[in-house]
Amino acid sequence: MNLKKMYLKVFTLLIIVAFVGCSSDDDDDYGNWVESSTFDGYARGNAVAFVIGDKGYLVTGYDGDDYLFDTWEYNSEGDYWIQKADFPGIPRSGAVGFTLNGKGYLGTGYDGNNELKDFWQYDPVLDKWTQKADFGGTARYGAVGFSVSGKGYIGTGYDGSELKDFWKYNDVTDSWELSVGFGGQKRKDATVFVIGDLAYLGSGIHNGAYENDFYSFNGTTETWTRLKDLDDEDEDYSILLSSGVSFSLNGKGYFVTGEAGGLTRENWEYDPLTDVWEEQPSYEGTPRQDASAFSFSDKAFVLMGRSGSYYFDDIWEYRPDEIVEDND
Repeated sequence: MNLKKMYLKVFTLLIIVAFVGCSSDDDDDYGNWVESSTFDGYARGNAVAFVIGDKGYLVTGYDGDDYLFDTWEYNSEGDYWIQKADFPGIPRSGAVGFTLNGKGYLGTGYDGNNELKDFWQYDPVLDKWTQKADFGGTARYGAVGFSVSGKGYIGTGYDGSELKDFWKYNDVTDSWELSVGFGGQKRKDATVFVIGDLAYLGSGIHNGAYENDFYSFNGTTETWTRLKDLDDEDEDYSILLSSGVSFSLNGKGYFVTGEAGGLTRENWEYDPLTDVWEEQPSYEGTPRQDASAFSFSDKAFVLMGRSGSYYFDDIWEYRPDEIVEDND
């Protein structure tokens, strides 16, 4: 073989290797789920979760036998749990929570006999719970709660029938007022995530049917805007579920797991710039409903929940920019 032909073969081989390498990178799936430290307390579903700074808090819930009142703090950097001051209100499940001005808030829920409407504040510095003014609407469970533009909101849920009202909480005056009208359907067991000053609400069930409408709420103007339906006929997806969990991360929103004619592990990512959903690598934990979620500036976690009468105590971190690796 002359030298020219040898160089040609070597050059061709290098091109093939480079092409294969690039193709392999292009085919990699991003969005890795990694199991974190197991929760130290009782397994449970329908707990309240909120984030203050770099700590996540998990409170109340139901473990299949008892309604719970313990409070746990999760250190997302160290991956460990610390038990904090017990919640002093009635033990419950199906309550809602949110963070406002460095404090955590928890209200509504169900104690096994009655719907509830009491409302509480948690101070992480003092590790202390304080009862505040009762929620302004009817006692309920299966509602949603969020905070935007310096105010807290609770709405939808179930008080004997599904609901669609929203109430605004002012932490300075410790008072509630009925918020602007929500044009969507009544529902319970919906989910909500917040990106900037916009809250995004969807899913849930009404009259035994899954709701497909999806809305954003502007906290500055206090207006609701209907977005593309979760089963929009122009898009190739259908995201109809209840009792799922949601979070926001890196400017995107996520709906994960839940009940959709059966339990699902699906993981859907929402881009607010295009108003389009895209399916991502499935949740690697057991499919479940009534889970909770923590969302920090650079990481998010899905934890707890139940499958039938089995309750979970695992916690999974989602890393959207990491290549998928099974069983890690």
